[in-house]
Amino acid sequence: MTPKPARSVRSLQKGQHTRAVILEAALGLASHMGLEGLSIGALADVTKMSKSGVFAHFGSREELQIAVVMEYHAKFEEEVFFNAIREPRGLPRLRALYERWVRRVSLELDSGCIYISGAVEFDDRTGPVRDALVAMVRAWHAALHKAIVLAQKAGHLHADADVEQILFELHGLILSLHHDARFLRNPGALARAGLGFERAVQSYATPEGLAADARARQAAAKKRR
Repeated sequence: MTPKPARSVRSLQKGQHTRAVILEAALGLASHMGLEGLSIGALADVTKMSKSGVFAHFGSREELQIAVVMEYHAKFEEEVFFNAIREPRGLPRLRALYERWVRRVSLELDSGCIYISGAVEFDDRTGPVRDALVAMVRAWHAALHKAIVLAQKAGHLHADADVEQILFELHGLILSLHHDARFLRNPGALARAGLGFERAVQSYATPEGLAADARARQAAAKKRR
């Protein structure tokens, strides 16, 4: 294979860097204004670039919106999923997934969750942007679903527990947290989200699961000291 000229490599790297800068700015705009608030013009103003310069990296507003959805999902995975799966399978991992999810939502209270705002914007629409949003949320739900199933297999959750119901309840807690903390500005929302998880654990966990969860929490507390 013939190596690419150094100039071509530098040009490619510069283009990738510029695209990353634009995408980061777009993500910030979308967090505050929603995906529908994104436009090539608004992004050009924020990045101090020409519209044609932005357009060269994202050929359409729709392509830009989809790229933002993908970028948001990548960051979400990095902050929530990849850190949580380092925990032992079972209830400790499920707790880590939920608590990191709550932490992510708490950090987004001044901006917004694209998963949640996007669902409001695109719930009654069709098209590639909605499809991208649905795919990313379903991917996250699939990860949670797997964590719940693994917790059952580990004997940490009752074998007859309804996996879909547990997933529904956890997601419902997050939606309530976002609504009460961001919209109502209720200072007790985070505590209630934590209490909701503890009640779910008490409802669905086995004695073995509760013991494993307690050991994991004690180990985590020692690490923080």
